[in-house]
Amino acid sequence: MKALLVTLAGPLEGEVIEVAPEGVTIGREPSNRLCLPDSVISRQHARIEKTAHQYRITDLGSLNGTRVNGGAIQERLLELGDQIEIGDSVWLFVIGPGGPSRAQESAYLDDTLTAGPDSTFWGRGEASTRVSQDLSAMLRITSAVYSMRALYASRHRVAQEVFARHLLGLLFEVVPAERGALLLAGESDDEFGAVLGWDRASDRPVRVSRAIVTRVLREGVSVFSNDVLHDTGFSTSQTLLAQKVRSVLAVPVIIFEQTLGVIYLDSTERGLPFEESHLQLVTAVACVAAMALENARYLARLEGENRRLREEINVTHSMVGDSTRMREVLQFIGRVALTDATVLIRGESGTGKELVARAVHGNSARASKPFIAINCAAIPETLLESELFGHEKGAFTGAVAQKKGKFELADGGTVFLDEIGEVAPAVQAKLLRVLQERELERVGGSRPIKVDIRLLAATNADLEGAIQRKTFRPDLFYRLNVVAVTVPPLRQRREDVVPLAEYFATKHSQRCKRPVRGLSPQAKACLLRYEWPGNIRELENAIERAVVLGTSELILPEDLPPEVLDAAPRDGLPGGGLQETLQLTKKQLVLKAIEKAGGNHADAAKTLGLHPIYLHRLIRNLDLKAAVQDARLKTSARDPGLTQPNKGR
Repeated sequence: MKALLVTLAGPLEGEVIEVAPEGVTIGREPSNRLCLPDSVISRQHARIEKTAHQYRITDLGSLNGTRVNGGAIQERLLELGDQIEIGDSVWLFVIGPGGPSRAQESAYLDDTLTAGPDSTFWGRGEASTRVSQDLSAMLRITSAVYSMRALYASRHRVAQEVFARHLLGLLFEVVPAERGALLLAGESDDEFGAVLGWDRASDRPVRVSRAIVTRVLREGVSVFSNDVLHDTGFSTSQTLLAQKVRSVLAVPVIIFEQTLGVIYLDSTERGLPFEESHLQLVTAVACVAAMALENARYLARLEGENRRLREEINVTHSMVGDSTRMREVLQFIGRVALTDATVLIRGESGTGKELVARAVHGNSARASKPFIAINCAAIPETLLESELFGHEKGAFTGAVAQKKGKFELADGGTVFLDEIGEVAPAVQAKLLRVLQERELERVGGSRPIKVDIRLLAATNADLEGAIQRKTFRPDLFYRLNVVAVTVPPLRQRREDVVPLAEYFATKHSQRCKRPVRGLSPQAKACLLRYEWPGNIRELENAIERAVVLGTSELILPEDLPPEVLDAAPRDGLPGGGLQETLQLTKKQLVLKAIEKAGGNHADAAKTLGLHPIYLHRLIRNLDLKAAVQDARLKTSARDPGLTQPNKGR
């Protein structure tokens, strides 16, 4: 039996490390057997070594400590199923058969089989009441299965592989099988979610008769035969015949009348047949495994739900601002959140439409259920249908397994479709059916699937214009536009600019670990002058830039982007002496250059040493469009020929 470290998290996630007899050291230096480039890990952090028949972990005086099962340790004997945490890395300690260094296909289903009446099929999969002759083996297997159920609960395929190999290894000690597999049920009766096997004579994948395990899975019966080659019930099984299998034993893993999977064993040895006691033992093990796996599944579901809730909590749902327009939006959210009505959220890019959607979901009766957001513009048209509705295995090239779509995953919760105006007409038709019937069909499927979802959609496009251009279905628009809200652009809620800027300054100063007390009055004036075409997203980027590049405890005007500084003063806003002088100087230089160039922007930009695009932006920010036009007219009146070249540019 080998000691293994199954990596559940960290830089080596998915790796299985064998603990050598001389032990293994963990640390940041390359000389360690487990070298981890993690700044919180000491150069020589911890050591795992074998003492007699046990393994001991010792912290080597590390700065940030070593934890086992959540508690800090200095030295401790390791037990099967212990969880070791060092820095960002997490390992599960396993004592059992060796496993692959990475997850691989260790078993696969093969052939078809029509089982005849002469086949040896035993009854339903309840555990026998007769006490197993090898009670000690049963107790060891039971203890191991429960200790290692965390491996199955892990999302890593390699961890599930180690669990299966350990279980099969324990069975191989008491059952004379050459090959074995643990097959876990999928969504349908003829599909398996995982097929994990072990051929103890080689590293080749285990070929498993699909017909046998499918019947065991569907009917909950056990299959037991020691004369496969001459049993007419197996005559059509090319898998068994090609491998010259003589004995086969397959037992369902059942709990609460639900079959979770199948334990499959076979052998080619003539002189080592399976016995009835083996069937009884494996059946009992299957019952124990069923309870452990169901507990692990339940724990995995709870952990997934907790993880989702933690992620939801970490996302900022509250919207900063107390302007009249924002109070109207918040009142709207309060009215529609308690209903299941479809909501269309409109507004320019960067105004916070997704925050509105999350607020609607968070205040609804579906708040404890999933909230799934999809940016329709970010997913290629060829993949969007599969992403939304899912697909069946073999529906198209690359569809190697069945996949649930976002609507199915959000069952009971809320789906938020951002950039709904970018959805292709073919997908619009399917989307309309989901809204009307609350049912869908996967790509390549024919069975309707009912879903209980609430749909929220957002767009910055002119959907009415798209209907006129026949690029958006009017019936879908009416279904989406049950209730609608427009999130105001930042230029229409200027009283929220400074509170938002201060919020972002605090947020990014904490993230960058640079103390920022706030914004100077001059910087606030610059922010209020600017029109913010990119809305809140642009404001956050500007403040983050100021936090990163600034050197004082206050954000100053010179820390802000040039386009913000170049914005023309608005009436009623305070102006700083230096800043106002700079603005006037810039205006004079731009107007003089344009007049000298005869109204030609490209020549004027060359004179000023600017890119023409930046000159256009400067003219807009300095509010010089009218003055530039006057300068061109004056130049044209003096010499009409000077303005001609600009027409051809």
